[in-house]
Amino acid sequence: MLRGAIVGVGNIAVHGHAPAWRGRADVTIVAATDARPGQRAALEAQLPGARWYPTVEALLAEATLDFVDVCTPPSSHAPLIRAALEHGLHVLCEKPLVHSLDDLAALRALAGRAGRVLHTVHNWHHAPIVRRTAELVREGAVGGVTRVVWHTLRTRPAVAVGEDAGNWRVDPQIAGGGVLADHGWHVFYLLPRWVGETPRSVSARLETRRYTRWPVEDTATVRVGFERATAEILLTWAADERRNWAEVAGTAGTLELRDDTLVLRRNGQGGEHRWPCPPALSGGGYHPGWFGAVADEFVAEVTGAAPRGANLEEASLCVALEHGARASSRAGGRGVTLAGVPT
Repeated sequence: MLRGAIVGVGNIAVHGHAPAWRGRADVTIVAATDARPGQRAALEAQLPGARWYPTVEALLAEATLDFVDVCTPPSSHAPLIRAALEHGLHVLCEKPLVHSLDDLAALRALAGRAGRVLHTVHNWHHAPIVRRTAELVREGAVGGVTRVVWHTLRTRPAVAVGEDAGNWRVDPQIAGGGVLADHGWHVFYLLPRWVGETPRSVSARLETRRYTRWPVEDTATVRVGFERATAEILLTWAADERRNWAEVAGTAGTLELRDDTLVLRRNGQGGEHRWPCPPALSGGGYHPGWFGAVADEFVAEVTGAAPRGANLEEASLCVALEHGARASSRAGGRGVTLAGVPT
């Protein structure tokens, strides 16, 4: 039985992580902490057996643990991960893992020296429509992938706990950026699996189209270059509807992801094949079932049932892509070669 603790008892922890942990026979959440004392009631409602600690420092010093599950805003990820690894604990962390290449390098090295797992929540791999897309691509349904288009349309950022005091997602000191930081990470870890290659370059333009009072971008247009494919990405909080749409085009056909319906059209053949794949990608951010599959992967790495490192490589690529996209936007959209990414 692995003993874990939740750090950050916000919406993601309460509605996404806690229900999944509660249903496992091989893990028990024994402790939790949050900088907001009022979140203790939410913890007790979801995990009544978990002990509340007033600070992270007290939790790490006093609780007997195997791992921590970090569900805090992004600016706190690096110091929390570092503290947990230094205490000899495995770490599962919400995305984005970190924004800085320097933080990434330091934490990867620390996890290696400590012999501990550092794993990011890449839960969209387990969305039914994404999983089915990956299966069909592997089976050769569209041939070799040559182009991916992805649209994430939102009318505003996701709601945060205690939003009366301000939504941390639009504070660059906490979130690390706007819509690119919030939504780009998901697309960045999905693309290489669909294309079957490691990205080589990225270009981007980050804009504020509607929410001019915010000091972060509300819209990002990104182009990712592979050896034999390209990906064109639109992410926005300034849309008039909430929707996800994507297309995976290959040498033999096209897959279209219509939020909760997958459509396959093969070149030279009439008609199309459809698969209903609820829930819709735009339906919300918690998805305990998707997180449950991430927890399976994390536990397998911790226990030695699966090799370590694949998820951390994915996360490292996401950091490199976001870093390159922001550098490109500052340079007027000029393409940036990705250096030092895994091949």
